[in-house]
Amino acid sequence: MRLLHTSDWHLGRSFHREDLHEAQRAFLDHLVAVVTEQRVDAVLVAGDVYDRALPGLAAVALFDEALHRLAALGVPTVFISGNHDSARRLGVGAGLIERAGIHLRTDPAGTGIPVLLADEHGPVAVYGLPYLEPLLVREGFGLQRGGHAAVLGAALDRVRADLAEQPAGTRSVVLAHAFVTGGAPSDSERDIAVGGVAAVPAELFDGIDYVALGHLHGAQTLAPHLRYSGSPLAYSFSEARQRKSMWLVDLAADGSVAAERLYCPVPRPLACLRGRLAELLADPAAAEHEQSWVQATLTDPVRPSEPMEQLRRRFPHTLQLLFEPEELPAQATGSYAARVRGRSDLEVAESFVRHVRPGTELAGAERDWLREGFEQARLHQGELGTEVPR
Repeated sequence: MRLLHTSDWHLGRSFHREDLHEAQRAFLDHLVAVVTEQRVDAVLVAGDVYDRALPGLAAVALFDEALHRLAALGVPTVFISGNHDSARRLGVGAGLIERAGIHLRTDPAGTGIPVLLADEHGPVAVYGLPYLEPLLVREGFGLQRGGHAAVLGAALDRVRADLAEQPAGTRSVVLAHAFVTGGAPSDSERDIAVGGVAAVPAELFDGIDYVALGHLHGAQTLAPHLRYSGSPLAYSFSEARQRKSMWLVDLAADGSVAAERLYCPVPRPLACLRGRLAELLADPAAAEHEQSWVQATLTDPVRPSEPMEQLRRRFPHTLQLLFEPEELPAQATGSYAARVRGRSDLEVAESFVRHVRPGTELAGAERDWLREGFEQARLHQGELGTEVPR
């Protein structure tokens, strides 16, 4: 049986305020094409369909379109809810949608109820384990205490109990949304440590023929039968070196697995640049990044004037600016009064904004509003006969 394993679509998410709607649509076009071209027998989506519990209308419409396209192909598709999804909302209409071959597994009570598929070698039981928040599901699993490992272990006990009732030779597939020990995280995953220790041991999944994992955004192989597909798009600059992909998995008659990575479309490459501003603006080697989404870390000892504006003249898609000076200027160790002496009110305010909002610079309308605010304050103080500093 040929399976296509994907996860962490995060429909509705942006990238440093850049709209990713069309990039996510392009990925779904790619997915549908792969299903057809590779003659996929079933699609597995291991959670975080949406980026938030209350997704925007555009994200919901995109998901609805994806459901219709997958149903039209006649290829069974199994979804589970992730920690970003609202399980109740994602699961609305699951019973009706199931008639079209789309299986939404969002209810922890249903972890031991498989989607039964079959090929020429016999039956395959696919179990969808939605994200299990320990505080919310312990009681349902008959547990008094315990964290992620305990509730996931209890869910897998139900899976194994059901498998024992299936015909001999039934192969098993599990979808799970969890942080499995040995996986490498990135900056764009939401922490799931609330409710207990986040990581769960890989041994929990022993005996399952294939485990389609979601949550971590980088494609990873923890064992031949235990894999993360990762997200189809980069959602943080920590993913700049990752190649986004899906797993094309062939499940043999004996339950053994052969898997191939299929790479996803890249809407715009990511680049993390570091150095002094003048060096970045002049470096010929940086020409390849001029159309990339750029994170720039400036190492100038003194913060340059309007660095974001200067960077965007060469790198128009600069999205994040960080400042890590190679050495602190001498006045930085003096009193606050000494450090701001000779600087205008606007410059002091901009410095404060950079301090409380790292990685961003005041530009455009924000800078105009701040300048106008100081001008109005000066006018008001002037009307009162108060000396106004400049």
